Amino acid sequence: MRFGTILFAGILLNTIGLTAQAQNTALNARIAQLSAQQESKVIAWRRDFHEHPELGNEETRTAGIIAAHLKKLGLEVQTGVARTGVVGILRGGKPGPVVALRADMDGLPITEANELPFASKATATYLGQPVGVMHACGHDTHMAMLMGAAEVLSQVKKDLPGTVKFIFQPAEEGSLPGVEGGAKLMVKEGVLDKPKVDAVFGVHINAQTEVGKLTYRPGGTMASSDRFTIKVSGKGAHGAYPWNSVDPVVTAAQIILGLQTIVSRQVKLIDDAAVVTVGTLNAGVRYNVIPPDVEMSGTIRALNTDVQKQIWASIRRIATNIAESAGATAEVTIEPYVPVTSNDPALTARMLPTLQAAAGAANVREIKAVTGAEDFAYYQEKVPGLFLFVGGMKKGQDPATAADHHTAGFRLDESGLTLGVKTLATLAADYLGAKKP
Repeated sequence: MRFGTILFAGILLNTIGLTAQAQNTALNARIAQLSAQQESKVIAWRRDFHEHPELGNEETRTAGIIAAHLKKLGLEVQTGVARTGVVGILRGGKPGPVVALRADMDGLPITEANELPFASKATATYLGQPVGVMHACGHDTHMAMLMGAAEVLSQVKKDLPGTVKFIFQPAEEGSLPGVEGGAKLMVKEGVLDKPKVDAVFGVHINAQTEVGKLTYRPGGTMASSDRFTIKVSGKGAHGAYPWNSVDPVVTAAQIILGLQTIVSRQVKLIDDAAVVTVGTLNAGVRYNVIPPDVEMSGTIRALNTDVQKQIWASIRRIATNIAESAGATAEVTIEPYVPVTSNDPALTARMLPTLQAAAGAANVREIKAVTGAEDFAYYQEKVPGLFLFVGGMKKGQDPATAADHHTAGFRLDESGLTLGVKTLATLAADYLGAKKP
């Protein structure tokens, strides 16, 4: 009798599992169909955002369009989050966990060089300078894809066992100096609470990956990003009498060369990549005057926190000791900006079948880590997260000929956006639904 009860229970559980799997498969098929139907809308949104970009923390027009769309879908909508961010909450027809989907909103201070009917002609003031403004990293596509995913999921909400939170985040490219913003401020203002988020997903378009393909990596995927400044103080003198000086220009040059040995000689590069780049050097005002001070600044990139801290210590040691050897002083300031974007390994493994189902197994590829940075990392510090890349390069193009992100000629093949919509919506549905770890 006991054996019969156990056998019956096993058959019942197996039947329930097969039923749930069938329901999940049917839901995913419906999501794929609805995503394809969104294509023209998504492209239109993308082109509108591209033609009217706004810098970080200034995305008021952008936020208004997004909020209006989410309200039209019947979502609970919050505006003014982290200054200009928008959050939409979609409650499914059944109880369950909470999943967040995120897109970034801001453009860059770059003048567009593309001959497109919807090319940006926008201008703004950045750090006191007049600049062009352009979506040169694909944030226009990220917003459009997430708006499409919101519409798709709103049409199947009765079948969703849980809640989806749509996060439209300002200032991913960074705020002005001394101004807090972006994902860090959104987390601080509670975007992962009320309701509490269990997992977060994000996608980034990639101009060197063919449309129709998805790429991902478990663990450290994008680097941490820190800003450093070094002020070298010496003694000024006439350029004709350098022996009367403690020359901070020569000292700064020696420090710059010394910094290049950190990655080449001190970091174990067979484990992880790292970068130390000096990007600015400001000294003097006249060719025949040795100035008293020199200031340089640069960026630090690392793929784990141990290497990051090692680099910090090395910069301080090298700058201080080289300056001291010349009779000068060096004041080093390091400002942490973005942590390592690290995909939760268990979540990544759990959702890999979803990615393969969305794009086809042959179109999903694990990649090496990159030294670009993403403030999506702040969400991952609080909850398990997965950040992946969607192809935006036309089929058959040589990636070496595709304009890089953050350049004036950056452009994308819009035929890849439907896969982004489908991937976002399916990740949310599968996480909430029958696919368990």
